[in-house]
Amino acid sequence: MDIVYAAEKRSIADILSHRLQQNIEPQELEVQDNPDQTGSFFVSLGFDQYVMSPSGQLERIGLRPKDR
Repeated sequence: MDIVYAAEKRSIADILSHRLQQNIEPQELEVQDNPDQTGSFFVSLGFDQYVMSPSGQLERIGLRPKDR
């Protein structure tokens, strides 16, 4: 399971890198399942938070909540 998670995190980092036009390393990300949509993730990078849909679309949803 750790290998699959690491591969997923690498894929998410690649998509985010492309969108932001900067190099993002997987270890810079915090990824959590989105309970509101199967296959969707909350992705935190620094103070920003994104939602990644099952289709791979990435949407910035604002600042990262302080409690995470």
